[in-house]
Amino acid sequence: MIIEALIGFTFLAALVVMLAPDEYAGKLAFALSLLPVVGSLYMWAGFDAGGNALMAGSIAYQTQLEWMSVAGYELQWFVGVDGISLPLVVLSTVLSSLAIVSAWTPIDTRQSQFYGLMLFMEANLLGVFTALDFFLWFVFWEAVLVPMYFLIGVWGGPRRKYAAIKFFVYTNIASLVMFIGFMALVFNLPVGSFGLPEITQALQAGELSGFVGLDPATLKLVAFVSMFAGFAVKVPVVPFHTWLPDAHVQAPTPVSVMLAGVLLKMGTYALLRFNFTMLPDVGTRPLVAAVIAAVAVISVIYGAMLALAQQDLKRIVAYSSVSSMGYVILGLVAYTGLGIGGATFQMVAHGLISGLMFMAVGVIYNVTHTRMVGDMSGMADRMPITTGILIAGAFGYMGLPLMAGFAAEYFIFQGAFASTVIPSAPLFTAASMFGIVIVAGYLLFAMQRTLFGEFRLDSDYEVHRAAFHDVAPLAVLLLCTIALGVAPDIFFDMITDAIEPVVAVVGGGA
Repeated sequence: MIIEALIGFTFLAALVVMLAPDEYAGKLAFALSLLPVVGSLYMWAGFDAGGNALMAGSIAYQTQLEWMSVAGYELQWFVGVDGISLPLVVLSTVLSSLAIVSAWTPIDTRQSQFYGLMLFMEANLLGVFTALDFFLWFVFWEAVLVPMYFLIGVWGGPRRKYAAIKFFVYTNIASLVMFIGFMALVFNLPVGSFGLPEITQALQAGELSGFVGLDPATLKLVAFVSMFAGFAVKVPVVPFHTWLPDAHVQAPTPVSVMLAGVLLKMGTYALLRFNFTMLPDVGTRPLVAAVIAAVAVISVIYGAMLALAQQDLKRIVAYSSVSSMGYVILGLVAYTGLGIGGATFQMVAHGLISGLMFMAVGVIYNVTHTRMVGDMSGMADRMPITTGILIAGAFGYMGLPLMAGFAAEYFIFQGAFASTVIPSAPLFTAASMFGIVIVAGYLLFAMQRTLFGEFRLDSDYEVHRAAFHDVAPLAVLLLCTIALGVAPDIFFDMITDAIEPVVAVVGGGA
């Protein structure tokens, strides 16, 4: 029952913080958020990687209770974790606590509501990564949108309402498209519940029947495309990425941290859990695999080129997320152990590094009140610790060895290169590797202009060193990034054990 305890406590903590006075809300929210961190680390410490895989029918910390019956289908409270979802649960709890601390400086109005919504969002994120009944999962999936809408729309920048509405409309329409595709499968399967393991087993046993003139193979393809399109908006990949820069630029720093660090991973997690696990016979079709690989490579290159053209530090980091998520898609469609394992590891690595980058940019903005590259220079002299951590994070983004980003990208490249599913896999892999060069270009260019040289700031604000509570979350994220880079087996072993059945279905290798 530990999962129920984590989710229930976080919901209760959100309510308590919302009712607390503003002057205590931030500290109280951080204190309460530490219990989910401890709980998730306890789950990680007690997790037995061997055999804990959704497709193998062995799930850790599982609870399955009947909820209600609707139109012949049993709705269940069905939660649990495997080696894919547990690292994301840990990421969600750790990043939520650090994001709350990073809000202490910039959030000075309606603080109790802000921190309450942050905890409410965390509770729903935990539900997304642990729910194993589709109806329950979908409730958590949609509920995440509500706090994010208000966090952007109330505490965001000058165009916050536009960004919040755009985010909500894009993701809501995407959810509808995904929902239709999934239900088209379920209603033509001989299943009595929305349990994801039961549906997965029925699909792989060939129990799908035709629908409105579509044979089972065609119905699978239509459903796969529908779900992929819906999840691709959340990732996001090109051309569904246009909502992301507006949301990031207008959102306050801690919200950007959660958006890039965790919410984007909802899309890639769902792609792995639904598309690539349930419908491997569709994902391994040469044409489908080639199209998805092309989308991945285009996202890598185009996202990096867009970042290269930006002058706003936040937009640079935002577009770099589009590029990084392209690597995840490439690893998933490779259908190799290293490819899918590296993609899952990249979800965690990117969550840490992108969170670090957004926090560092936010700390600089708190002091300078500008994010424009041309408005400042020589910041390293005035804010040495903050800029030092920012530089380290940027090198992590570039794939510096002994940092989490390097390990993730290496796994993905090796797995994609050896893929027998992607036509001309070495060419797609080589093209995606070119993105690293562009990443180095725009990050080094931005750092050179803003952090080094003679000090200059085109505003009247006095630049001083950041407060300890602003720098401490950066240091924690940097240490976590280095720890995963030095010892990727912290998560990678449990990930590879969980994806082994997925790869075995298509006969994929290492």
